[in-house]
Amino acid sequence: MSKIRSKVRTRRTFPREFKEEAVRMVTEGGHRLSQVARDLELDPKLIRRWREELKQEGAQAFPGKGHQKPEDEELRRLHREIARLQEERDILKKALAIFSGPRQP
Repeated sequence: MSKIRSKVRTRRTFPREFKEEAVRMVTEGGHRLSQVARDLELDPKLIRRWREELKQEGAQAFPGKGHQKPEDEELRRLHREIARLQEERDILKKALAIFSGPRQP
């Protein structure tokens, strides 16, 4: 049997300031995107994605690990609330079925 080695790549994370500076180098610094990507050892697609996110989201772009955009946080909170209410409703349905069932003498 031959041993197969797989490359284990750890996902790199970048702070907000790093992303903003990389985008700024391309947009305001007059550097080519491909050159900035090469200098920072990044995929050019990544810098393009950061640029688009910064353009669309502005100050709310790159919320950080464990943080979400306010709209996403609200949506998540509402999903939790719906789940809780559905659970309460199911409990009440079961209780109603138990107490309204035929009575045994």
